[in-house]
Amino acid sequence: QKFLCSNCNNILKKALQTLCGHRYCSACLTWIVRNNKNAICQKCKEEDPNTLGEESLLAEEKAFGDAAINKEISELRVHCVTLGCSWTGIMKDFEEHQSLCEYALIPCHTGCGHVVMRRKLADHLENGCVNNVTVCQQCQHSLASSEYQSHSTSSANKDGCCFSEVGCAFRGSKEKMKEHEKSAVGAHMLLLLQHMRQLQGTLCSTARAAQGFPPQPGLNLKSAGKSISELQMAAGLEFSRLENKLHVFENIVAVLNKEVESSNLEILAFRRQSELDQNVIRGLELKIAELHRCLTQKDAGLSSLHKSLLFSEQASYDGIFLWKITEVGRKLQDSVTGRTVSLYSPAFYTAKYGYKVCLRVYLNGDGAGKGTHMSLFFVVMKGDYDALLPWPFRHKVTFMLMDQNNREHIIDAFRPDLTSASFQRPVNDMNVASGCPMFLPLAKLQSPKHAYVKEDTLFLKCIIETN
Repeated sequence: QKFLCSNCNNILKKALQTLCGHRYCSACLTWIVRNNKNAICQKCKEEDPNTLGEESLLAEEKAFGDAAINKEISELRVHCVTLGCSWTGIMKDFEEHQSLCEYALIPCHTGCGHVVMRRKLADHLENGCVNNVTVCQQCQHSLASSEYQSHSTSSANKDGCCFSEVGCAFRGSKEKMKEHEKSAVGAHMLLLLQHMRQLQGTLCSTARAAQGFPPQPGLNLKSAGKSISELQMAAGLEFSRLENKLHVFENIVAVLNKEVESSNLEILAFRRQSELDQNVIRGLELKIAELHRCLTQKDAGLSSLHKSLLFSEQASYDGIFLWKITEVGRKLQDSVTGRTVSLYSPAFYTAKYGYKVCLRVYLNGDGAGKGTHMSLFFVVMKGDYDALLPWPFRHKVTFMLMDQNNREHIIDAFRPDLTSASFQRPVNDMNVASGCPMFLPLAKLQSPKHAYVKEDTLFLKCIIETN
């Protein structure tokens, strides 16, 4: 549900989060604001129409890009719903897939009115598109109209094979004809042989006619014998040519065999070298992995030392702690939107070996003070010396919000309820916070009459009586 737009209820595109904490597509929010004066968040109306406030008013300038949710959405696993398509991937690759999906229905770009699958467009253009197909009258091929003229011209310019008289039907340009004559020698010999047999049959018929059978018109024994002699001569020349070519081919094959053998030896050497290189690479990868592990451990150690150093710099051991909070405006906004509702202070101590405690502040309020007051609480934490300390915790706690003009500090104090679980010896890292849910009205916090927030910074002070 968190990935859906509060307006169109589809997956968020360029998500924006409003002051009320709801999310909209960038385009949806722009459309709503342009077409509705003082537009109210629809989700706020649905959730509780009686509590609509100023934060429910929609405005583009008050919304901010939600980079976290956009990143989550871009990494969502999705699949194509087009019938027949089995593509799966992540959301950020989906738009590219949509423009390439082989099963998507698209209109034919020739304007013939057909809608076809992208994968069948080429077949449609070749065989079915009324705006794109022309049939060649000479070769009966289906051609694009733009190719028909050049095809017709090239067909007209093609020559016939010199063996056409004995049955070869090949036609083509001069370059194609040369290639054909080289590659079709065997086929031409077969055609010649068939023609010779036909001539022999004709010769036999002529002989029979000489013996008393009716002669067939147009046959002449002498001319037939002459034709056979000429054909035999041509065949002999062709065979001689073939033998010469065969000898040349044998020489070429011998040279190629030597080159193949040499190449095989080189390939074998390369493979051996590649195996050696792979072993070296694997060794280096193991060393890099070990170094990376060592660096990770050192980084973790440095991080721990850095935290310890910061803690040492900020720690207090006399029961008095001053907490400086910067970027108050942004943190207050985060508290309003629910992104970060509260902040914890660094830990401090009532004495060198005393109680370990901290503060917790809700800039937009908590409980009875939510949305109207700043709430401030005191938290007892699990410490190293709890076994030696008296329980429950019974020291008076005083809170102070410092007026940076030193005129009117906000002060509140309380004594622990000794029966409350908040002040017993901690079992977990922290006890339940206890303090002042209505510490300061938000209107007063931001009032220009006081300097509780100055240069986007405020100061909270906590004093614990240790006597």
